[in-house]
Amino acid sequence: MRSIFTPEIPSIATFKQQLLQWAQAHAEVLVLDSNAHVDSHSTFDLLVAVDAFTSLKTDESNAFQELHNYQQATQDWILGYLTYDLKNNVENLQSQNFDGLEFPALYFFQPKKLFLFRGEKLEMQYLKLCDDEIESDLTAISRLEINQEVQANDLQIEARISCEEYLTKVNRMKEYIQQGDIYEANFCMEFYAEDARINPLYTYNQLNQISQAPFSVFYKNKSHYLLCASPERYLQKTGTHVISQPIKGTAKRNVDLVMDDQIKQALSTDAKERAENIMIADLVRNDLSKTALPNSVVVEELCGIYSFKQVHQMITTIASEVAENCPPVDLLKTTFPMGSMTGAPKLSAMHIIEELEETKRGLYSGSVGYFTPTGDFDFNVVIRSILYNEANNYVSFSVGSAITSLAQAEQEYDECLLKAKAMRAVLQ
Repeated sequence: MRSIFTPEIPSIATFKQQLLQWAQAHAEVLVLDSNAHVDSHSTFDLLVAVDAFTSLKTDESNAFQELHNYQQATQDWILGYLTYDLKNNVENLQSQNFDGLEFPALYFFQPKKLFLFRGEKLEMQYLKLCDDEIESDLTAISRLEINQEVQANDLQIEARISCEEYLTKVNRMKEYIQQGDIYEANFCMEFYAEDARINPLYTYNQLNQISQAPFSVFYKNKSHYLLCASPERYLQKTGTHVISQPIKGTAKRNVDLVMDDQIKQALSTDAKERAENIMIADLVRNDLSKTALPNSVVVEELCGIYSFKQVHQMITTIASEVAENCPPVDLLKTTFPMGSMTGAPKLSAMHIIEELEETKRGLYSGSVGYFTPTGDFDFNVVIRSILYNEANNYVSFSVGSAITSLAQAEQEYDECLLKAKAMRAVLQ
């Protein structure tokens, strides 16, 4: 189905910049960048997919079944996203809050052209119908002059929820916890700009340079854009092995190395942060058990501390084994939305989130990723991200934190501002 070409590239770093610039001429683009983060679960450094041969766009109703049918029919690389609001396809829920972005609930596409980078090697995979364009595309990309023009944004960013409203809502959520309705919930708020015009690729490059996150994404589908600097993996399937890596626990980094190490150590022993993480780890264990082979769900690492450019994060890795004939989309449906962005118990938390939040989450706290031709997949959690609807000039980013009985509303608000720092920096 695909022709594979492995050209020699003199400078991979330069070619990557040229490739992203060249990709902008296409209506559909998806870039997944690990920013050179390598661990035992890594698959490639960078993936760039352009130009849809086929695609699937759907609303919330029956979305996972349609994705299953599409994945089974193509038996090829397909890439795309799941919005948070697909929860309504899994449970009897609704999403009725304000939506300024108007992204489709689910979108996947089968790219005509695919570029995979591993170390210093490039693999180009083109569908047979366009493999005669490999050489000409390679020449065109290599000859592009990289645009060095500074195109700084200067947007008027507004908060959908004021600080006072935020504090009131967090305390209301704590009342639900005290009543026993939930143990924990992820509460989010939106920052936005109207009549906003940005250069998406330039803004993405700036965000990516600040954050250098392992699950970064540049996504374009005509006038819809996602510029994502996510540190979090949602779900990965490799053969019959499945892992989820929820993040709960955040601490700001310090330029002083001694202070930075002290902050890191303090995070690792923080009772509140560990409680948040362990609650979600238990939720994920339960979710994975729905498809796992008996006695195969294990916690590979509990409350590990990982350092990123701006923050330290507490990450737990939970794994399971599934039957060889287990449909890949079933693994997504039975674990979606991810526990780190909902709470425990998940259904009750989602009801309360819908009541207290002011914005429809849409793609924020959803997921972006890919399926391979053999049914393996890898999906991130869409956080630390800018969303842009070029057609109506609306820019949005949201941030959130886990609310437990130990949460202090003022501290949670400060954590949200810390998480918003990189997005605000590139937009203002």
